[in-house]
Amino acid sequence: MASSMVTPSQSPMPPRPNLAFRRLRGQRSPAEFAAAVRRSAREIGERVSCDARYVGRVEAGEIRCPNYAYERVFLHMFPGRTLTDLGFAPRASVRGRRTRTDATDADETHGAHEPYDTQDTQDPDETYDDYEESDVLRRAFMTGGGATVAAASLGPFGLATDAGPVRRAGASQAGALEEAVRRIRLLDDRHGADGLYRRAATPLRAAYALLDAGATRQTTADRLHAGAGELAISVGWLAHDSGRFDDARSHYAEALATARVTGDDALEAHAFCNTAFLARDAGRPREAVRAAQAAQRVARPLGSARLMSLLALREAGGWAGLADRTGCEQALARAQALFERGPCDSDPEWMSFYGEAELEGLEAQCWSTLGDWRRAARHAHRAAELQDPHFTRNIALYTAELADDLARGGHPDEASAAGLRVLELLGQVQSSRIQTMLAGTARVLLPHRRASGVSAFLERHASLPRTA
Repeated sequence: MASSMVTPSQSPMPPRPNLAFRRLRGQRSPAEFAAAVRRSAREIGERVSCDARYVGRVEAGEIRCPNYAYERVFLHMFPGRTLTDLGFAPRASVRGRRTRTDATDADETHGAHEPYDTQDTQDPDETYDDYEESDVLRRAFMTGGGATVAAASLGPFGLATDAGPVRRAGASQAGALEEAVRRIRLLDDRHGADGLYRRAATPLRAAYALLDAGATRQTTADRLHAGAGELAISVGWLAHDSGRFDDARSHYAEALATARVTGDDALEAHAFCNTAFLARDAGRPREAVRAAQAAQRVARPLGSARLMSLLALREAGGWAGLADRTGCEQALARAQALFERGPCDSDPEWMSFYGEAELEGLEAQCWSTLGDWRRAARHAHRAAELQDPHFTRNIALYTAELADDLARGGHPDEASAAGLRVLELLGQVQSSRIQTMLAGTARVLLPHRRASGVSAFLERHASLPRTA
């Protein structure tokens, strides 16, 4: 109804293509350029989830000014140039803030959300343009400072309780939701799940509140559904990795339902992928096989060999749990062959963790489940060596796998050395999964406690604070 609409102060302007940025891309495809952006980010210690879609949005003028992380990366890639030279608008003009002197403004911490602000503008067909609502939602989803190992710095993600009723969502809210998913994944990569799970539940509730409120355009509604589903999977993974299997199962089921309601095959494949992983860890290997096979049926038309490779590994994990060595080996061979086809534009953004290191790590877990400790240790060692330093949690995970495989394979001194390396990383990583693995390794090594290396590990492990 007309009475429910917010009249914009001026007619919305269509986005202006960023021709300067397009020229800088040159002959590279959007996916190749996105890969170059990610490489440049690693060179300066940044982490951005750049993909071909992001590059397309920049070139189309939908992103008029990048967030601060992207700004640092772009200026590193093109030294001597300014954001204006790269075709972006001045940051002050994009923020669209009006001068306010009310009490709300006095209570606001200016700039607290800026390091992770997506700077996503309204769609050209939006029927209203409310910057204050956009800022409230961005503060709801993003943290205020850089991540540290202290749990206090890993939040808050929650929606402000005083934000009031949520109005119909626009592109800026969809962008904030998508950025929240990236932010949670980034913090999990660096620090593990334990310090994040409780904080991440609130933005998930806020995401589904946005869905209930409706959207101004169908394209925005589609983004909100996909974002809410991906956020449910991310929160489910945090529950999964911190040992809350029932919570994880519920979140994955919610994501699967969201995918089926909207016919989103990519989201459905992701939900089945994580469901298979959870089933394996929860001791339901047959369910793991079925879920992985369902994921492969849904994912096959998506055209991503890397995604199919990961799903084959999920299936291999289920066959290993069933002690079916032949089924496991066949799935592993399929995973390796698909992986060797290389990356492509169809690879999902959430698969940024899946490289050769993860391939080796998941294969190590299969051989460990089958009791082939020597082969498992070889793959775990290779996984830890290959892992990008950014993925601190995975380095700790693969090294913990290596320690356990070495211990069970009759190499207590080498196992203790690997275990000590994991203990060093636990200052940065909070993961119940890794701590559980180390506890199992410690039990295996206990009969060898008189050896100097083993005793050092056992003493260090015994001094760890016990998690609740």
